[in-house]
This record gives sequence, structure tokens and C-alpha cells, in this order.
Amino acid sequence: MAIWAIGDLHLSFGCKDKEMDVFGPAWKEHYKKIETFWDAHVSPDDLVLIPGDISWAMKPEEAIPDLLWIDKRPGTKVMIRGNHDYWWGSASKVRKVLPPSIHIISLDSFYWKGVAVAGARLWDSKEYSFDDCIDYKGPKKEPSAEKEEEAERIFCKELLRLDASLKAMNPMADLKIVMTHYPPIGTDLKDSTVSKMVEQAGVDIVVFGHLHSLRPNQTLFGTKAGVQYHLTSCDWLQFSLLKIR
Repeated sequence: MAIWAIGDLHLSFGCKDKEMDVFGPAWKEHYKKIETFWDAHVSPDDLVLIPGDISWAMKPEEAIPDLLWIDKRPGTKVMIRGNHDYWWGSASKVRKVLPPSIHIISLDSFYWKGVAVAGARLWDSKEYSFDDCIDYKGPKKEPSAEKEEEAERIFCKELLRLDASLKAMNPMADLKIVMTHYPPIGTDLKDSTVSKMVEQAGVDIVVFGHLHSLRPNQTLFGTKAGVQYHLTSCDWLQFSLLKIR
């Protein structure tokens, strides 16, 4: 039994004109690269963590082709919502369209073979920035005061969701994992609000995505206070899955 992670699948089998190759040639038919690696390396007994940005669909029903593609891959899958998962409304509506091998976390946690998984989407935080590691050549837009206030409001709400999920984790778990979509800490691994929360909860591993257009050959994140932090955006992983345990 192994545990894998991959984020930001950005699938679009159920909607038109959402192919990811508009973001560069590496994204051309990226799902085929993921499928090839996934099917070759993951076994039916493995656990696969997917920290958000799953489908470009706008409604749960439109996401079904993408969910069926994930269901067809080996392993038990656990997902959280990303900032581009517009199809993800209430948890009850999402669960109605989930195939049998897929589970979601929403104000709760998932327990599987001694492994407890909690999670929340999070949002942008003023505690850290990733400008130094992103290879972006366009003009930088400074957010307005209103947008900064809105981002802070959403981030605080997400902290409450994460807190509820952490409290729902099985205290008898041999391994505790947290999924967030937005990074929970900066690359310098300095204390953050979320890092303090996961440390207090006895979490072992945190996986997350969201970051794209990163400069290659960087060493990003690592281990802080016994907690491993893994960036799992699929383009950062070169469209493979990261084996975390």
C-alpha cells in the first residue's frame, strides 16, 4: 500500500474550449501523461490525494466525465475543492455524482487503513509570497484594498473550515495528512497560521497545489517541525504522481 498525490488536474472532458495547452506546449493532452504514469505505478490498494482544481466544469453534472476518468484510474481517491472548481457547490450535491472510488473532504475528514486525511481549500495569504519562484514575465497587478480585504475574509473563513476538518480526524490514526489547495506556508518554511495549526494537530504531511509557471530546478518547501510539505501541482510534477509514503 502506497500513498500518492497530484493536484491541479484541470480536466475538461465534459466541457468545450477548456484545453490546457493554451498555457504552453507542456500541457498538450496532459491528461494522457498523467494517465500513463498513474496506471503504471498506482495499485488498486493505494491511496491517491487530489488537492483541488479537478475539473473546469461549471455544474456537478458537467464534471461527471472528469470524475469517471479519475474513477477509472487505480486506487482510492480523496479530493478537496480548488479555486477553479466552480462545479463544486454543496458537499451533498457533489457526493451525488461521485463514482465509488472517489471521496471528498468538506468540514470533515477521511479515514482509511490507519491514515486520517483532513483538508480545506485555503486562499491567498499576506503571510507569504511566491513571486521569487514564479517565472512570470507579464506585468504585475497590485490588488486593490477591497480585493485584499475580500481575500482576508475568505482566508479566515477557510481557517475555520480547516479547523473543523482537523478536529474531525481520527485520533487513533497512525498517519495524519492534510490537503490544502493554496500553499499553507512559504518556501522559507517560516511559521504561518496554518503551519501552527497542523503542528498542534499532530499532522505528519501536508500536500497542496495551486502554484504554476514555476522556475525549474528549484528546491521548494521541505520539512518543518516534523511536518513534510509537498507541492503537488501536476505540471510541477511533470504530470506524474508524487509518492509521499
